[in-house]
Amino acid sequence: MILPHKLNKGDTIGLFTPSYPASHDWTNGDNPAVLFLKQQGFNIKFGSLTGKKDFYRSGSIKERANELNELITSPEVKCIMAISGGCVSNSILPYIDYEYLEKNPKIIIGFSDVTAILLAIYAKTGLVTYYGPVLSCFGRKPPLHFETYQYMSDVICKAKPIPHIFPTPTHWTEDYIEADEDIEYTMYENNMLTLNDGVSEGRLIACNLNTLMGFMASEYMPKIVENDILLIEDKNIDAETLEKGFSMLKVSGIFDKLGGLIVGKHIDFDDRGTGRKHYEILQEVIGKVNFPVLAEFDCSHSMPMLTVPIGCKIRLDASKKQVILLEPCTL
Repeated sequence: MILPHKLNKGDTIGLFTPSYPASHDWTNGDNPAVLFLKQQGFNIKFGSLTGKKDFYRSGSIKERANELNELITSPEVKCIMAISGGCVSNSILPYIDYEYLEKNPKIIIGFSDVTAILLAIYAKTGLVTYYGPVLSCFGRKPPLHFETYQYMSDVICKAKPIPHIFPTPTHWTEDYIEADEDIEYTMYENNMLTLNDGVSEGRLIACNLNTLMGFMASEYMPKIVENDILLIEDKNIDAETLEKGFSMLKVSGIFDKLGGLIVGKHIDFDDRGTGRKHYEILQEVIGKVNFPVLAEFDCSHSMPMLTVPIGCKIRLDASKKQVILLEPCTL
């Protein structure tokens, strides 16, 4: 396992677009998300594809890989963060400069479609990566964006005492309201759910289920081993696609190896008229298991969002509804 150095005030965050394009608006001095990170004391370096567009993506496969590699090899960049997600990050996996990153580790952070890059880097190098916010998360209406930042800072900026219990936000929302919109969030009281009692310890692998389908049977997916703890989340998915995704994990033998399972909030879930929750579909697929299962965890497309380190050892206490980091995740 390789750990990057923690992110300090004055360090530079490199921003890239592995899938969806990012308009020139992101480079404006008054962009809320960029301004927010600068106010926290960080410098910003935009990737070469910021403001460019190739229909549904920011650039060709090679152009997107080159943008990421330029940030990987840039001496000034200490942290690399995706501007947003998308659908085709898996296309660039064969072209990432893993060798350089292994010798010069940096913080790599994002979620959703960025899952492909996070897990590929971890699989190929052993470098711990971080399932956490993308830049667009910080362009949301206050105060939830600041809470998301605090959770990220706890993991990549501060040497938190170990063990570290990941906090549970008191409330959450699935609304994505821009900073300048005069609309109130629809807030829900937070309530994680214990689907199967128990306590386990193991390596954390975090992923977006839909993205996982694009590279799972490849060298870029970390091999799931005994006692691993899997975190799954998704957005804009319907019941049949979710059943298909969960069943893919089952027939692949993934659930037979796990020591624990964490299910994030599945935002904008279409139950297809069944009235069933996403975790109820999971329960039908996996059946009776002998490991702890915790649902409605706050590392997903909801706000605020926790940040968790891929590759580090955690303790999952489903009975107490706690997830606890057991080892340092930065130097």
